[in-house]
Amino acid sequence: MACEDSLAELAALAKGVGLEVVGRVTQRLKQIDPRTFIGRGKVAELARIARERGATLAVFDDSLSPVQARNLERELKLRLLDRSQLILDIFAQRARSSEGKIQVEMAQLNYLQARLTRQWSHLSRLSASGGAGAYVGARGPGETQLEVDRRRARQRLATLKHKLRAVERSRASQARRRRQDAYPVVALVGYTNAGKSSLMNALANAGVEAAARPFSTLDPIVRQIRLPSGLRVMLADTVGFIHRLPHLLIEAFKATLEEVRNASLLLHVVDLSSELRNEQIEVVDRVLDEIGAGEIPRLLVKNKADSVECAWFKDEANDGVVVSAVSGEGLDRLRARIGDFFANWQQEVEVTLPAARADLLSIAHRSGRVLSLECQDGMVAMRALVTPPVAARLRRAAVVG
Repeated sequence: MACEDSLAELAALAKGVGLEVVGRVTQRLKQIDPRTFIGRGKVAELARIARERGATLAVFDDSLSPVQARNLERELKLRLLDRSQLILDIFAQRARSSEGKIQVEMAQLNYLQARLTRQWSHLSRLSASGGAGAYVGARGPGETQLEVDRRRARQRLATLKHKLRAVERSRASQARRRRQDAYPVVALVGYTNAGKSSLMNALANAGVEAAARPFSTLDPIVRQIRLPSGLRVMLADTVGFIHRLPHLLIEAFKATLEEVRNASLLLHVVDLSSELRNEQIEVVDRVLDEIGAGEIPRLLVKNKADSVECAWFKDEANDGVVVSAVSGEGLDRLRARIGDFFANWQQEVEVTLPAARADLLSIAHRSGRVLSLECQDGMVAMRALVTPPVAARLRRAAVVG
């Protein structure tokens, strides 16, 4: 992604949390300044622009070391954020579920721990005489504060991990129930603001917030939809990806992204109106590889066709489906393509069950399509088109003879 494009994305992130962007400064450097990240002259230029435009905060489109952040804050007389901190703040604001809040706080604490280590390590080298002998008995307040901060962070992380394990057990239980009912999972993935939530609403009437801002959806949302073939699938909306998404967040949200890893099919939603769509596709592909979902079959869904007039963009030759979640264009084609993927997913079974096994009859109705049903003498003869796991359960429970 080019520098200007990356800065434009950073500006969108900043506006998404209510910041007003009053200017931007760029600099080409052969080598990062270890003291202030940017050159001394550029620091002076940035300070002047900030004064002239009344800025109170500077956001850097890269990671700053604690030393760089302190020096810049002192010289600029401004608060500082780097790209990772900004994204962490956005996630902290947008998380709604207890799981999402726990994951964000864990990412923030892990980020803080790394910065604490670097921030305080220089104090262990301080001594009155500058000699090595001064280390003996020279345990200073800085080192003590570091230990206190580390201990508090470790304790809080341990508490959060315990809470997260409980949430994960609940999520795993829900996933087991879905597997028992043999619902295949179709997960929506894509770059942030590609329109996944709007598509979720259009396909499943999910009532998900679909704001035109980055990371409007953080917590996974799962809804059931029925395909034209009668097969029911679980449609999962997940957090959007972004260029240089902090690795700490990827690690923290791996539990949430379990819906992606367990999916039978991924719908990779792409914003047709974005000039950076090819780069965004590459970013999503990289993150999917990183979370272990790179081998899952995927279908390219080219969204926002209502905002694109050029017919070239609407070419479906590249194994994709052009849709508009807003106008409804192409949604029937998309449902048909999902159905084609699962065309061989169902099996036809013909079994006789005790009438008391209403639970299996209900599962057959939910997971597929009952083709015929006859009740006689406390027995039910059924012919149905169902998923393989359900077919196996029906055959095990069938009355022989």
